[in-house]
Amino acid sequence: MTWWAKRMRRVRRSRPPLLHVATDAGTGPVVILVHGIASSSITFYEVIPLLTPNHRVIAVDILGFGQSPAPDGCEYRLEDHVGALAATIRSLKLREPFVLVGHSLGSLISTRYAAMQGQGLGASAWRRLTGSGTVSRMVLVGPPVYVSPSDIGDPRVKARVSAYLRAYDFLRANKDFTLANASIITRLLPKGTFELTEKTWTPFIKSMEHCIESQTVVSDIASLEVPVDVIYGALDAFIAHGSMTIIERMRHVTMHRVEANDHIIRRRLARVLVNVIDS
Repeated sequence: MTWWAKRMRRVRRSRPPLLHVATDAGTGPVVILVHGIASSSITFYEVIPLLTPNHRVIAVDILGFGQSPAPDGCEYRLEDHVGALAATIRSLKLREPFVLVGHSLGSLISTRYAAMQGQGLGASAWRRLTGSGTVSRMVLVGPPVYVSPSDIGDPRVKARVSAYLRAYDFLRANKDFTLANASIITRLLPKGTFELTEKTWTPFIKSMEHCIESQTVVSDIASLEVPVDVIYGALDAFIAHGSMTIIERMRHVTMHRVEANDHIIRRRLARVLVNVIDS
């Protein structure tokens, strides 16, 4: 291999991969949908038909899941996910502002992307730098907000968050147990909503460790200058009660609790999500 070929190979490796765009349909204001861990754009199955009459809806598969690439040696850090999302949005050549919607892990990725936009850059500077439109509004669905237990004063909330983090650590450390139980859960949910297999094991455990267990979502939300809507199901098992208190108090954040809904975007929650986007 020549020196030039080696150099180009290194360049290609350092360049963030493009994500699979599963849906690009409808006309009108743009809405970009980013799903969560061990899932795919099918997460938004109930949402897309409700949005496309009035919006251009773009749904992507995040890095390592769905039909998106899973690069060799990728650590699936938040910056890896955000870099791939940013590269994909640039490739769409959007010029107008857009609503960015994230579900679960996708909410952490999306919020970090939007926070980058606000780091001393105005909308025009961001467009010049990235060649894409700016985020006009954030909608976070079922965000797994876990503040470090050492920063939590309420002992009950601290105990709940600590239990969640210990559970995630257990799942990562016990592959056979996790995969066996995942196969059972998969059969109980709508097809494609949750798929944890040998193929997605590495993206799953690394994303969990580097993005969910070690997260920046609270500081990222605090840094945003755009409205943020948080939608969550009253029965969402991935949300530790009391863990979102810190973001509930932020003036630019509006909370929406959906009764009789869990972590999955079912019909009831889908309608709330669409109403929030259209409001």
